[in-house]
Amino acid sequence: MADLSVTVAGVTFKNPIIPASGTFGFGREYEDLYPLSLLGGISTKGTTLDPKDGNPPPRIAETPAGMLNSVGLQNPGIDAFIRDALPYLQEQDTVIIANVAGSTVEDCVEIARRLENTKVHMLELNISCPNVKEGGVAFGTSCESAGAITAAVRKATTKPLMVKLSPNVTSITDIAKSVEAAGADAVSLINTLLGMRIDIESKRPILKNNVGGLSGPAVFPVAVRMVWQVANAVSIPVVGMGGVASGKDAIEMMMAGAQAVQVGAAIFHDPFAPVRIIREMNEWLDAHAYSSVSQIIGRVEPW
Repeated sequence: MADLSVTVAGVTFKNPIIPASGTFGFGREYEDLYPLSLLGGISTKGTTLDPKDGNPPPRIAETPAGMLNSVGLQNPGIDAFIRDALPYLQEQDTVIIANVAGSTVEDCVEIARRLENTKVHMLELNISCPNVKEGGVAFGTSCESAGAITAAVRKATTKPLMVKLSPNVTSITDIAKSVEAAGADAVSLINTLLGMRIDIESKRPILKNNVGGLSGPAVFPVAVRMVWQVANAVSIPVVGMGGVASGKDAIEMMMAGAQAVQVGAAIFHDPFAPVRIIREMNEWLDAHAYSSVSQIIGRVEPW
């Protein structure tokens, strides 16, 4: 079989497949299905400074070739994560990526500080969160705010820092360049696209929050395009995500320039998706006589 190991920001993954934040909890929910050690890594549920109940239901809606969610970062808070979830994750022989979320720069900085002396391998800063001090506009929608929060968190930690980018922007390459200049060691993209569904009988939005994040196969072509653009615009590693549902999807994402791939919505349809995708990647690489997955990274040849 081909060598599936990859290195992102100095962290080595045994394979490039990582369940995406918010789709895999803290891993315990899947331990009866397969060993978590089979995974390249786990991006944990978005963690805030204090516990959050999330948004009121309904907060999940099915869409053609995807789903909308407005869960609202429900999580037990950083202290509970460190106390209860992290010791379990440390025993799973996989890379731990702690997803950091907050409504202020100060919250994100404090979370990073509390994680500094833990066994977490990497931080993933979610800049799609609304900045309450700027009227609720997400940190990741302007170069200035994206760079500012990245720089602040960078000063608070020595751990590898990956910044998760929002696609709901005019130019994702400009945002990527901004966080790179501010000290990011890697970027991950794309987060969900903003969407909406309406119940035409009740004349109300299906989601209680009115709008939510669209994920699933419907967003895959958008994600591939953005990964390709960003990979050609920055010198730091890119981790791709958005609609990946098969080994061929993961291969395509890596050919676009991703050094690793996160799998999200597919897990709700098929809980075995991450390990199936690893197997399918291996089969494709063997069939095409590749000895290493690194040989396909960025290999797309535009016309």
